[in-house]
Amino acid sequence: EVQLVESGGGLVQAGESLRLACTAHGFSFVDARIGWFRQAPGKEREGLSVIENSDSKIFYSDSARGRFTISSDNAKNTVYLQMSSLRPEDTAVYYCATSFKKQTMNIFHFREYDYWGQGTQVTVSS
Repeated sequence: EVQLVESGGGLVQAGESLRLACTAHGFSFVDARIGWFRQAPGKEREGLSVIENSDSKIFYSDSARGRFTISSDNAKNTVYLQMSSLRPEDTAVYYCATSFKKQTMNIFHFREYDYWGQGTQVTVSS
């Protein structure tokens, strides 16, 4: 059974950092495409960063570039999202997801992903 479990969310103050983890089960992690997304109340789910474990390619959306860093630990079947200089507008539920599609039209669009974790809440106070 494919399963993704996020952890690491919490309440932080503006300017602080947080590291999220996404642990995967039930599929070939070393070949996987894993993405991090977030969804704030009333807003569409937004793609932040994607890692292609097969060739270690990394992608960042404009929202994530410069402040967020994605990494993967194949030995632990875990993908991390290191977030720094957090802002109140980063407050959202953060999700990881995996896509089994060989090619995608938009690597940051949530509809391209097949399985999702339950999400972890990140709240940034001002």
